[in-house]
Amino acid sequence: MHQERLLKEIRKKIGNKSLNDEISNILNISYDAAHRRTSSKAKFSFEEALELAKYYQISLNQFITSDQQIVVQKTSAVTQTEDLQSFFQNNLSIFENLPLADGMTIYYSAKDIPFFYTLSDTLLSRFKIYVWMNLLNAKQVFIPFLQFSAPHFETNTKELKKKYEEQNVVELWNDMTVSSILQQILFYYETGLLQKNEAKIILDELKELIEYIEQKTESNLKFRLYENELMHLSNDIFFHHQKQSLFAIPTNMFGYILINDAKTCSETLNYFEHQIKNSKSLNTSGNRDRKIFFNKMYQQIEIVNQKL
Repeated sequence: MHQERLLKEIRKKIGNKSLNDEISNILNISYDAAHRRTSSKAKFSFEEALELAKYYQISLNQFITSDQQIVVQKTSAVTQTEDLQSFFQNNLSIFENLPLADGMTIYYSAKDIPFFYTLSDTLLSRFKIYVWMNLLNAKQVFIPFLQFSAPHFETNTKELKKKYEEQNVVELWNDMTVSSILQQILFYYETGLLQKNEAKIILDELKELIEYIEQKTESNLKFRLYENELMHLSNDIFFHHQKQSLFAIPTNMFGYILINDAKTCSETLNYFEHQIKNSKSLNTSGNRDRKIFFNKMYQQIEIVNQKL
C-alpha cells in the first residue's frame, strides 16, 4: 500500500514523463528493474524509497499512521563563522527546491528584522553576524567589533536576498521588530566593544533599511506588510504553495526545523491568515497610519543615537 501511495505521489510530480524512465535514472537501475517496481512485482528497498522521497521532495509524514507524529528536517548547526557558508547555501537550496515561479507566497513573522534584508556588504550586516556569532559561539564572546572578520560569502547572500525580494512576501511586524538590533547596538557600545563612530554608521544604515521597507510598502505590489499588535511574533517563515509548502521554525539564530507535512502546513496557513485578520495592513491603511508606524521606529533609532 505504501509503495502504491509513493508511486502515486511521484506521478503527480513528473506529469507526462515516463515513470519507469524516472525511477531507472534516479535509482540507477535498469528499465526492467524499474518496471518491476512500478508494477508492484518487486518492492522498493528502504534506501530506494528514501532516495525517491528526497529527490521529489515528498513528505514521509503521509506514510505515518498517527496524526501526532510527523517527520521533520533540521538545518545544520552553526557554531562558528565558517559554518555560515553552508547555512546560506542550504537556504538557497530550499528556494531552489520550491515552486517559486508558480504562485509561491512567503509569510514571515518578524520578531526581528528579517535576516534576508541584512544580507549585504554593510557595517549593519557585519554587526548582525558579529552578534549572532557571539551568542552562538562562546569562544568569540567579547572580542571587539573592530577585530571581527566576517567570512566572505557575498555570492550566496546576494543570490539569497534576490530570491527573497522577487517573491510574493507577507511580513508581520510590530513596534518590537526593530528593538532587538537597537538593544544590541547599545549593549556592545556600553561594554566598549563597539566604538561610537561604528555605532553611528550602523544606526544610519538601519534607518536607511527601514526607509527602504517603507518605500516598498508604498510601491511594491508583491510586498505586503502588516502591523500586529496583539500577538508575539516568532521569526517563523512559511513558504506556501498549493502543491508544496514548507514551514521553517527557528531553533536559534541560524537553525531551523523544516516541516513539509501537508496537514501541518495547512494549519500554519490558517494561523497566519488568522493573524492577518487581527493585523493592520500598512499597504492599504493610508499614509497617516503608515507614517505613524514607521515614525515609531525612526524615533527608537534616534533615541539610541542620542544615548551614544
